[in-house]
Amino acid sequence: MHSLVQPARRVGLAALVVASVFTAPAAAAPSGFVGLSSDDVFHASAQYRQENMSRQRAAGVRLLRTNFDWAAFEKEPGRYVFAEYDSYVAAAANAGLRILPVLYNAPSFHSSAPNQGAERGLYPPRNFQTMGDFAAALVRRYGPGGSFWSSHPDVRVVPIRAWQVWNEPTLAVYWRPRPDPASYAQMLRVVGAAIKSADPKAEVVSAGLPDSKLSDAMRLGRFIRGMYRAGAKGSYDTIAINSYATDTRALAKLMKAVRRILRRAGDRRRKIWITELGWADAGPVHRFNVGPTGQARKIRAALRWLARNRKRLRLRGFVYFQWRDQEPYPPEYKDMWGLHTGLLDRGGQAKPALAAFTKGVRVVNKPRKKKRKKRRRR
Repeated sequence: MHSLVQPARRVGLAALVVASVFTAPAAAAPSGFVGLSSDDVFHASAQYRQENMSRQRAAGVRLLRTNFDWAAFEKEPGRYVFAEYDSYVAAAANAGLRILPVLYNAPSFHSSAPNQGAERGLYPPRNFQTMGDFAAALVRRYGPGGSFWSSHPDVRVVPIRAWQVWNEPTLAVYWRPRPDPASYAQMLRVVGAAIKSADPKAEVVSAGLPDSKLSDAMRLGRFIRGMYRAGAKGSYDTIAINSYATDTRALAKLMKAVRRILRRAGDRRRKIWITELGWADAGPVHRFNVGPTGQARKIRAALRWLARNRKRLRLRGFVYFQWRDQEPYPPEYKDMWGLHTGLLDRGGQAKPALAAFTKGVRVVNKPRKKKRKKRRRR
């Protein structure tokens, strides 16, 4: 559901060597069960960031899922520019918010796009090791003991411990020319190995995988099974699902289906992270456009369901999409339901959804009472 940027198959020998040594030890679970997407905060002024990050903390948010655009970091081959992201990482850390970076969008000189006039969308890199090098550079800067923290002693130290590799490769628009679970599994192995080489306790998170019904998409179950046939087991720590659903019944059905696929793949202990979830209150007619009252009601119900089932389904966390409604973006400037899922409207005013979210988060974070076992009378 992220806005598209221009661009993100085969992998070289060096990448295969790196992939072969990655055994994916269990990652230490970082905090941040309650997450939020908030592109508006990334692109905003320092004052706007501070004010809205404070509001997000007050609403119970502890993590921001943010696009870390590879093409914005690597302007020339092998040369990384960090300044724009440094200020954002500092603001989040000082606000007490963790970050889940989404690593995606290969620079043109690394992209597998056939030419400059290629079909709009994201192409994966030609060589996955180049993305591994990028990921490792980020870990060395923003991870534990990273150069960013040592060079900014005035910033609260909140190292990034979880890293998400790409977004929605089940959709053709995010994995040109068509979804390919075997190729994505190879990317996950290579990039995951590079992340672990820089931080052995880092959490490698799969791309957010939606169960889309678009004609050029690959259905979720088929994609995950394809990943495992290609050897994805052991190459990552947490599977991410962009679990848009009409209601909690559909959400429960989807999560149970994913858990069943993991179990059959011999990976039952793998945790699930819901990295996108939301409903719209306006915009074009759509099954996920449910009006202001419906949006608040469905958020409240979903968070109650999460609170009841987080342990049973081994849920790592959830990320609500999104903080504030967005304007239609180029090149089409087309309105769509996903631009209206915000807890705030475009003017920054709270919707009923914000109060529902805040109350629901309190339920999610409330400690569950252990059931006492009844003693049998002798």
